[in-house]
Amino acid sequence: MKLVVKDLQFGYNSRTILNGISLELRPKEMLGVIGPNGSGKSTLIQCIDGLLRPKTGSILLDGKDLKSISRRELARRVGYVPQTTSRSFFPSTVIDTVLMGRRPHLGWRSSNQDVKNVIQVLRLMGIEDLAMRDINELSGGQQQKVLIARALAQDPAVLLLDEPTSNLDIKHQLEVVEIIREKVMEKSISAIMAVHDLNLAAKYTDRIIMMKDGKVFVSGTPESVMTPENIRTVYGVVAEVIKNNGNSPHIVPVRSLRRPSRLLTNDLPLEPARA
Repeated sequence: MKLVVKDLQFGYNSRTILNGISLELRPKEMLGVIGPNGSGKSTLIQCIDGLLRPKTGSILLDGKDLKSISRRELARRVGYVPQTTSRSFFPSTVIDTVLMGRRPHLGWRSSNQDVKNVIQVLRLMGIEDLAMRDINELSGGQQQKVLIARALAQDPAVLLLDEPTSNLDIKHQLEVVEIIREKVMEKSISAIMAVHDLNLAAKYTDRIIMMKDGKVFVSGTPESVMTPENIRTVYGVVAEVIKNNGNSPHIVPVRSLRRPSRLLTNDLPLEPARA
């Protein structure tokens, strides 16, 4: 399924949040959305999921305008993983929560095959042992994996992920993004991942859009987007970008432009020796 966003604009009253956003996404493609806090990443994803209605512009799924698609039909095509920070859930077991991902494809009851599919997804995410636990009893990282499992069980054509690794340790960050990447290729789906970790975006996405003040500052391959100049302008951070032949660029933050370098340990003047 091809996703096309054209000149998207969104705001609250007189405050503009998104301004002139355009992008295209094809099957087997993973798009990273990066940018500082408040740049519009989450708002963009919520607009594509239909949770927010843009002021102007269009969102097309295989040429069909999002406005003309019912919520149920949209849920069959688009899976959404929200942020989980300070999030409370309706009391429900993990397996029932993930089974909700099958709801757009079902009537009133789920089949044995649906339950088997959900168990397979739980196993894939490494949370099968949590199946009968209440989701509210889980850690933030475990809840995050449950929401990703629910979106995968939904079997969408487009997967929207809003900071899917924010509550995960480094091992589980890599595992989760690798699973998503594998599913994108295996099922010929598309994924948009908003993420703060620049190295995760550089390693696992095909293309990146870097946002600043509600606009796309630059877009392209990880190699073309992840430059010291772009990071300095958008994030206000001095960074080194290490490029190895055949590998994704690796970003090493050095210091914030708002923080005088003399405050950094390596830059402090040495105290003269006393006699």
